[in-house]
Amino acid sequence: MSFSALGLLPELVQAVTEQGYQTPSPIQAKAIPAILTGRDIMAAAQTGTGKTAGFTLPILHQLASNKSRSSANQVKVLVLTPTRELAAQVADNLSRYSQHLNIRSDVVFGGVKINPQMMRLRAGVEVLTATPGRLLDLYQQNAVKFDELEAVVLDEADRMLDMGFIRDIKKILALLPKQRQSLLFSATFSPEIRDLAKTLVKQPVEISVAQENTTAATIEHWLVAVDKKKKPALLDKLITEQQWSQVLVFTRTKHGANRLTRYLDGQGHKALAIHGNKSQGARTKALAQFKDKTIQVLVATDIAARGIDISQLPVVVNFELPNVQEDYVHRIGRTGRAGVDGEAISLVAADEYKQLVDIEHVIQQHIPRKEVDGFKPANPLDESRPIRPLKKKKPKKPKIAKTPEANHKSNVKTGKQAQSNTSEVRKEPKSQNKSDAKPKHAHKPSKGRKPNVKSADDKHKSGSSKNAETRPNKKGGKPNSASSSKQPSGSRSGTKGNNPYANSPQGKKSKPRKVNDSNNSSSN
Repeated sequence: MSFSALGLLPELVQAVTEQGYQTPSPIQAKAIPAILTGRDIMAAAQTGTGKTAGFTLPILHQLASNKSRSSANQVKVLVLTPTRELAAQVADNLSRYSQHLNIRSDVVFGGVKINPQMMRLRAGVEVLTATPGRLLDLYQQNAVKFDELEAVVLDEADRMLDMGFIRDIKKILALLPKQRQSLLFSATFSPEIRDLAKTLVKQPVEISVAQENTTAATIEHWLVAVDKKKKPALLDKLITEQQWSQVLVFTRTKHGANRLTRYLDGQGHKALAIHGNKSQGARTKALAQFKDKTIQVLVATDIAARGIDISQLPVVVNFELPNVQEDYVHRIGRTGRAGVDGEAISLVAADEYKQLVDIEHVIQQHIPRKEVDGFKPANPLDESRPIRPLKKKKPKKPKIAKTPEANHKSNVKTGKQAQSNTSEVRKEPKSQNKSDAKPKHAHKPSKGRKPNVKSADDKHKSGSSKNAETRPNKKGGKPNSASSSKQPSGSRSGTKGNNPYANSPQGKKSKPRKVNDSNNSSSN
């Protein structure tokens, strides 16, 4: 099947042919006709399968066929990506495929000044590729509007969820017109992705071209067991002996990427690092130099490498295995793209055995092992375990949201409980000791004074001066009983049996004070 057989415009077929593509990939052959019908799409496709062209080509076809242009600050098609590098890659593909069409496209992401982006959007664009955070910033500045939007694309939706963009995505979707075409592309159809799809697509066409977390058939991957401290020297040896023109190396940390870059530079290999601490300008420059082969080695962390699309990249090296098993598939997917053969090598130390077992379980195959002379590890790597079949993930039980009435009843109930509990605390305890009972002919004291009911011992011990009542005992114990009676009304005493309403006249039956409900209701 050819691209022209898919019903694409001649200008698009010409642009694709000029890029060196003759036949569509499986994801393109399934997605392009479905998108051209105007249906919503849910497509599962791994990295390197040609999914970007799978949605950019039909989008450009529809825009060119309608011949409609966006008004000031308006957008016809919005493409959302999780990373700046992927946004730049999608924008580059859009520019190449639309070179024979009168369609404007642009890209916006963070890490660079926002004012130039606002200026470019004034005239409006037909296709805007963006990262979620910067898009919301531009919307708040009234630099972009969605009144004329016709379609939205979520690229690598699984990565968006992993990176915590779900809130931003939901905010953006709430701003878009309800009448639109929605396209969702993801590496997996996890329960979380399906939950997101419910808010995005309507009666979608589901497309899947490969089993989840499988490596491309065009990639030969193998590993070398090596001691951790010898990894840099082994990488230097492989680059030199294999004469690789381009090598993409993955590390787990930013500092590790910097250290390895300095070492390779010292060994005579032109190398640069890209990671989150690098400015967007430095990252873009490093990628450009790697693409035009000005530098030989690009050392990257997982997040920074998302979206790197280099045609015919021969080799990917895992200097360290990723902590997340699925990232192994994303890493090696940078090579072997669009049907071109590629090679992926992992340098594995003994303390990375658990990561290796998890990766082999996820991809459902053992990674072949090879030995390199002079690098036999002092701490040998254990043999791989038998592959266990994957278990199907059970969908999460949906959380039942409380209705406003239920919340109101719950608040009322809680308030009553708090009131009753407080009342119980403030009620005068019933005396169980006969000596504590109120005498029948008690003298009625004047208002505001404590009734003078004391035993003979108390009268003997208490002094006549006011200071004596507030001074603690000589033995360092608790203050005298006269002192404790000076507590504010309603405060709880630490002594068992004390009356919380000590200032109430005993000639009358003391009533518990009313509890202020406002305190209880405010806490609910």
